[in-house]
Amino acid sequence: MQRMPLPYKRAICYSGFRDGQSPDDGVFPSEAEILEDLQLLEGHWDALRVYACDLHTERVLKVIERERLPFTVMLGAYIGAEVNNQGCPWGGVYSEETLEKNRQQNKEELDRAVLWANRYESIVDVVSVGNEATVDWTDHLIDPETVKAYAAYLRSRIPQPVTFCENYVPWLDKLKSLAQELDLIAIHTYPVWEYKTVAEAMDYTRKNYEVVQAAHPGKQIIITEAGWATASNGRGIPPENVGELYQEAYLRELLEWAERERILVYIFEAFDENWKGSDHPLEPEKHWGIYRADRSAKPALSLQR
Repeated sequence: MQRMPLPYKRAICYSGFRDGQSPDDGVFPSEAEILEDLQLLEGHWDALRVYACDLHTERVLKVIERERLPFTVMLGAYIGAEVNNQGCPWGGVYSEETLEKNRQQNKEELDRAVLWANRYESIVDVVSVGNEATVDWTDHLIDPETVKAYAAYLRSRIPQPVTFCENYVPWLDKLKSLAQELDLIAIHTYPVWEYKTVAEAMDYTRKNYEVVQAAHPGKQIIITEAGWATASNGRGIPPENVGELYQEAYLRELLEWAERERILVYIFEAFDENWKGSDHPLEPEKHWGIYRADRSAKPALSLQR
Protein backbone atom coordinates (compact mmCIF):
# COMPACT_ATOMS: atom_id res chain seq x y z
CA MET A 1 0.00 0.00 0.00
CA GLN A 2 1.38 3.39 -1.03
CA ARG A 3 0.78 6.06 1.59
CA MET A 4 -0.19 9.63 0.80
CA PRO A 5 2.67 12.14 0.36
CA LEU A 6 3.55 14.39 3.26
CA PRO A 7 2.35 18.00 3.01
CA TYR A 8 4.62 21.02 3.27
CA LYS A 9 5.14 22.18 6.87
CA ARG A 10 7.60 24.27 8.84
CA ALA A 11 9.70 21.50 10.36
CA ILE A 12 12.68 21.25 12.70
CA CYS A 13 14.76 18.51 14.32
CA TYR A 14 14.35 18.32 18.08
CA SER A 15 16.63 16.77 20.67
CA GLY A 16 16.13 18.15 24.15
CA PHE A 17 19.32 17.00 25.89
CA ARG A 18 20.65 19.80 28.06
CA ASP A 19 24.03 20.24 29.73
CA GLY A 20 24.64 17.29 32.04
CA GLN A 21 22.28 15.06 30.06
CA SER A 22 22.98 12.61 27.24
CA PRO A 23 21.56 9.39 25.83
CA ASP A 24 25.00 7.82 26.22
CA ASP A 25 24.83 8.34 30.00
CA GLY A 26 21.14 7.51 30.23
CA VAL A 27 20.26 10.96 31.59
CA PHE A 28 17.17 12.24 29.79
CA PRO A 29 15.25 15.55 29.82
CA SER A 30 12.24 15.56 32.12
CA GLU A 31 8.71 16.07 30.84
CA ALA A 32 8.79 19.56 32.38
CA GLU A 33 11.97 20.44 30.46
CA ILE A 34 10.52 19.05 27.25
CA LEU A 35 7.37 21.12 27.75
CA GLU A 36 9.52 24.25 28.18
CA ASP A 37 11.28 23.48 24.90
CA LEU A 38 8.09 22.77 22.98
CA GLN A 39 6.50 25.97 24.24
CA LEU A 40 9.48 27.85 22.75
CA LEU A 41 8.85 26.14 19.38
CA GLU A 42 5.04 26.26 19.47
CA GLY A 43 3.47 28.57 16.93
CA HIS A 44 6.69 28.78 14.91
CA TRP A 45 7.13 25.16 13.76
CA ASP A 46 4.52 22.59 12.77
CA ALA A 47 6.53 19.38 12.69
CA LEU A 48 9.33 17.88 14.78
CA ARG A 49 11.83 15.15 14.00
CA VAL A 50 13.07 12.86 16.78
CA TYR A 51 15.75 10.23 16.37
CA ALA A 52 15.18 7.17 18.54
CA CYS A 53 12.47 5.22 20.27
CA ASP A 54 13.93 6.00 23.68
CA LEU A 55 12.76 7.63 26.90
CA HIS A 56 13.26 11.10 25.45
CA THR A 57 10.93 10.42 22.52
CA GLU A 58 8.39 8.65 24.73
CA ARG A 59 8.22 11.76 26.91
CA VAL A 60 7.97 14.06 23.86
CA LEU A 61 4.96 12.12 22.58
CA LYS A 62 3.32 12.07 26.02
CA VAL A 63 3.76 15.83 26.47
CA ILE A 64 2.39 16.65 23.01
CA GLU A 65 -0.66 14.47 23.61
CA ARG A 66 -1.31 15.63 27.17
CA GLU A 67 -0.85 19.34 26.45
CA ARG A 68 -2.57 19.10 23.06
CA LEU A 69 0.35 20.82 21.38
CA PRO A 70 0.01 21.43 17.62
CA PHE A 71 2.95 19.33 16.43
CA THR A 72 3.26 16.31 14.21
CA VAL A 73 6.28 14.09 14.82
CA MET A 74 8.61 12.21 12.53
CA LEU A 75 9.40 9.16 14.64
CA GLY A 76 12.87 7.70 14.22
CA ALA A 77 13.89 4.12 14.91
CA TYR A 78 17.62 4.26 15.64
CA ILE A 79 19.36 1.15 14.37
CA GLY A 80 22.87 0.33 15.56
CA ALA A 81 25.77 -1.25 13.70
CA GLU A 82 25.22 -4.74 12.30
CA VAL A 83 28.28 -4.69 10.02
CA ASN A 84 31.84 -3.56 10.74
CA ASN A 85 33.00 -0.47 8.86
CA GLN A 86 36.78 -0.36 8.50
CA GLY A 87 36.46 2.96 6.68
CA CYS A 88 34.93 4.88 9.57
CA PRO A 89 37.50 7.43 10.85
CA TRP A 90 36.17 7.40 14.46
CA GLY A 91 35.44 3.73 15.13
CA GLY A 92 32.92 1.44 13.51
CA VAL A 93 34.61 -1.91 14.24
CA TYR A 94 33.00 -4.16 16.85
CA SER A 95 33.13 -7.69 18.20
CA GLU A 96 30.70 -10.22 16.76
CA GLU A 97 29.08 -10.35 20.21
CA THR A 98 28.38 -6.60 20.04
CA LEU A 99 27.02 -6.84 16.51
CA GLU A 100 24.67 -9.64 17.50
CA LYS A 101 23.51 -7.66 20.53
CA ASN A 102 22.85 -4.71 18.21
CA ARG A 103 20.74 -6.90 15.92
CA GLN A 104 18.54 -7.88 18.84
CA GLN A 105 18.28 -4.29 20.09
CA ASN A 106 17.39 -3.13 16.58
CA LYS A 107 14.45 -5.52 16.50
CA GLU A 108 13.30 -4.21 19.88
CA GLU A 109 13.65 -0.64 18.59
CA LEU A 110 11.50 -1.42 15.57
CA ASP A 111 8.85 -2.96 17.79
CA ARG A 112 8.75 0.22 19.89
CA ALA A 113 8.37 2.23 16.70
CA VAL A 114 5.39 0.07 15.73
CA LEU A 115 3.87 0.42 19.20
CA TRP A 116 4.25 4.20 19.36
CA ALA A 117 3.27 4.87 15.75
CA ASN A 118 -0.02 3.11 16.44
CA ARG A 119 -0.47 4.48 19.96
CA TYR A 120 0.13 8.07 18.79
CA GLU A 121 -1.30 7.76 15.30
CA SER A 122 -2.73 11.30 15.36
CA ILE A 123 0.71 12.75 16.20
CA VAL A 124 3.22 10.57 14.34
CA ASP A 125 2.92 11.27 10.62
CA VAL A 126 6.01 9.48 9.27
CA VAL A 127 8.49 6.91 10.59
CA SER A 128 12.17 6.58 9.68
CA VAL A 129 13.87 3.19 9.82
CA GLY A 130 17.29 4.52 10.78
CA ASN A 131 19.60 7.47 10.32
CA GLU A 132 22.85 7.71 8.32
CA ALA A 133 23.45 3.96 8.60
CA THR A 134 24.60 3.19 5.03
CA VAL A 135 26.93 6.06 4.15
CA ASP A 136 30.64 5.20 3.79
CA TRP A 137 31.79 6.98 6.96
CA THR A 138 29.10 5.80 9.41
CA ASP A 139 29.99 4.11 12.70
CA HIS A 140 26.66 2.23 12.73
CA LEU A 141 26.76 0.50 9.36
CA ILE A 142 23.80 -1.58 8.15
CA ASP A 143 23.55 -3.49 4.88
CA PRO A 144 20.99 -1.72 2.64
CA GLU A 145 19.13 -5.00 2.12
CA THR A 146 18.71 -5.29 5.90
CA VAL A 147 17.34 -1.76 6.04
CA LYS A 148 14.97 -2.73 3.24
CA ALA A 149 13.73 -5.69 5.27
CA TYR A 150 13.27 -3.47 8.32
CA ALA A 151 11.29 -0.96 6.24
CA ALA A 152 9.03 -3.75 4.98
CA TYR A 153 8.53 -4.90 8.57
CA LEU A 154 7.38 -1.42 9.59
CA ARG A 155 5.20 -0.85 6.52
CA SER A 156 3.27 -4.05 7.22
CA ARG A 157 2.46 -2.94 10.77
CA ILE A 158 1.80 0.82 10.76
CA PRO A 159 -0.40 3.16 8.71
CA GLN A 160 2.13 5.99 8.39
CA PRO A 161 4.57 6.36 5.48
CA VAL A 162 8.00 4.86 6.08
CA THR A 163 11.32 6.37 5.05
CA PHE A 164 15.04 6.17 5.79
CA CYS A 165 17.18 9.24 6.51
CA GLU A 166 20.53 9.37 4.78
CA ASN A 167 23.08 11.69 3.19
CA TYR A 168 22.10 12.48 -0.38
CA VAL A 169 25.00 10.58 -1.99
CA PRO A 170 23.99 6.92 -1.29
CA TRP A 171 20.56 7.56 -2.81
CA LEU A 172 22.25 7.91 -6.20
CA ASP A 173 23.51 4.32 -6.33
CA LYS A 174 23.65 1.89 -3.40
CA LEU A 175 20.14 2.66 -2.07
CA LYS A 176 18.16 2.29 -5.30
CA SER A 177 16.74 -1.07 -4.21
CA LEU A 178 15.87 0.25 -0.75
CA ALA A 179 14.10 3.25 -2.29
CA GLN A 180 11.58 0.92 -3.93
CA GLU A 181 10.43 -0.29 -0.50
CA LEU A 182 10.01 3.22 0.94
CA ASP A 183 7.07 5.56 0.68
CA LEU A 184 9.37 8.55 0.38
CA ILE A 185 13.07 9.37 0.34
CA ALA A 186 14.67 11.48 3.08
CA ILE A 187 18.00 13.18 2.36
CA HIS A 188 20.54 15.16 4.35
CA THR A 189 22.40 18.08 2.82
CA TYR A 190 25.22 19.91 4.60
CA PRO A 191 27.10 22.34 2.37
CA VAL A 192 29.28 23.54 5.23
CA TRP A 193 30.58 20.00 5.86
CA GLU A 194 31.59 19.92 2.19
CA TYR A 195 33.65 23.11 2.43
CA LYS A 196 31.09 25.38 0.82
CA THR A 197 30.82 29.00 1.85
CA VAL A 198 27.48 30.48 2.78
CA ALA A 199 27.40 32.21 -0.63
CA GLU A 200 27.64 28.80 -2.36
CA ALA A 201 25.43 26.91 0.05
CA MET A 202 21.88 27.26 -1.22
CA ASP A 203 22.78 26.44 -4.80
CA TYR A 204 24.57 23.34 -3.52
CA THR A 205 21.58 22.23 -1.42
CA ARG A 206 19.23 22.75 -4.34
CA LYS A 207 21.47 20.60 -6.59
CA ASN A 208 21.63 17.86 -3.94
CA TYR A 209 17.84 17.74 -3.89
CA GLU A 210 17.45 17.85 -7.67
CA VAL A 211 19.95 15.07 -8.39
CA VAL A 212 18.17 12.70 -5.97
CA GLN A 213 14.80 13.65 -7.44
CA ALA A 214 16.11 12.92 -10.94
CA ALA A 215 17.37 9.51 -9.78
CA HIS A 216 13.97 8.61 -8.30
CA PRO A 217 11.24 10.13 -10.49
CA GLY A 218 7.82 9.78 -8.98
CA LYS A 219 9.09 9.49 -5.39
CA GLN A 220 8.53 12.28 -2.90
CA ILE A 221 11.88 13.63 -1.72
CA ILE A 222 12.07 15.42 1.61
CA ILE A 223 15.06 16.91 3.42
CA THR A 224 15.33 15.66 6.98
CA GLU A 225 18.51 17.51 7.90
CA ALA A 226 19.88 20.79 6.59
CA GLY A 227 21.58 23.38 8.75
CA TRP A 228 24.62 25.51 9.46
CA ALA A 229 27.07 25.23 12.34
CA THR A 230 27.77 28.32 14.42
CA ALA A 231 31.18 27.25 15.75
CA SER A 232 34.05 24.98 14.71
CA ASN A 233 37.41 23.95 16.11
CA GLY A 234 38.52 23.16 12.56
CA ARG A 235 37.53 19.50 12.75
CA GLY A 236 35.88 18.92 9.39
CA ILE A 237 34.66 22.50 8.96
CA PRO A 238 36.90 25.54 8.39
CA PRO A 239 36.23 27.99 11.25
CA GLU A 240 36.00 30.89 8.80
CA ASN A 241 32.91 29.26 7.20
CA VAL A 242 30.79 29.18 10.33
CA GLY A 243 29.07 31.66 12.62
CA GLU A 244 25.67 32.72 13.84
CA LEU A 245 25.14 35.28 11.08
CA TYR A 246 26.13 32.71 8.44
CA GLN A 247 23.57 30.33 9.95
CA GLU A 248 20.88 32.99 9.76
CA ALA A 249 21.73 33.76 6.12
CA TYR A 250 21.68 30.13 4.96
CA LEU A 251 18.52 29.19 6.85
CA ARG A 252 16.73 32.25 5.49
CA GLU A 253 17.44 31.16 1.91
CA LEU A 254 16.61 27.55 2.72
CA LEU A 255 13.25 28.31 4.34
CA GLU A 256 12.25 30.70 1.56
CA TRP A 257 13.08 28.04 -1.05
CA ALA A 258 11.24 25.31 0.85
CA GLU A 259 8.12 27.45 1.20
CA ARG A 260 8.19 28.59 -2.44
CA GLU A 261 8.66 25.05 -3.78
CA ARG A 262 6.48 23.40 -1.08
CA ILE A 263 9.28 21.02 -0.11
CA LEU A 264 9.26 19.52 3.37
CA VAL A 265 12.55 20.45 5.05
CA TYR A 266 13.48 19.66 8.66
CA ILE A 267 15.95 22.28 9.87
CA PHE A 268 18.83 20.90 11.89
CA GLU A 269 18.26 21.80 14.64
CA ALA A 270 16.33 23.45 17.47
CA PHE A 271 18.89 23.46 20.32
CA ASP A 272 22.66 23.15 20.65
CA GLU A 273 23.74 19.84 22.18
CA ASN A 274 26.95 20.11 24.19
CA TRP A 275 27.07 16.37 24.90
CA LYS A 276 27.94 15.59 21.29
CA GLY A 277 31.34 15.04 19.74
CA SER A 278 34.67 15.71 21.41
CA ASP A 279 35.31 17.61 24.64
CA HIS A 280 36.46 20.70 22.71
CA PRO A 281 33.96 23.52 23.35
CA LEU A 282 34.02 24.54 19.67
CA GLU A 283 33.39 21.00 18.39
CA PRO A 284 31.01 21.63 15.46
CA GLU A 285 28.70 18.74 16.42
CA LYS A 286 27.65 20.80 19.43
CA HIS A 287 26.62 23.97 17.59
CA TRP A 288 23.75 23.58 15.11
CA GLY A 289 20.82 24.92 17.12
CA ILE A 290 18.90 28.11 16.51
CA TYR A 291 18.92 28.22 20.31
CA ARG A 292 22.05 27.78 22.40
CA ALA A 293 22.16 24.97 24.96
CA ASP A 294 21.02 27.40 27.68
CA ARG A 295 17.97 28.16 25.52
CA SER A 296 19.09 31.70 24.67
CA ALA A 297 18.41 32.75 21.09
CA LYS A 298 20.81 32.99 18.18
CA PRO A 299 20.14 35.47 15.33
CA ALA A 300 18.48 32.71 13.25
CA LEU A 301 15.60 32.79 15.73
CA SER A 302 14.38 35.79 13.76
CA LEU A 303 13.38 33.29 11.06
CA GLN A 304 10.75 31.66 13.26
CA ARG A 305 7.31 32.23 11.87
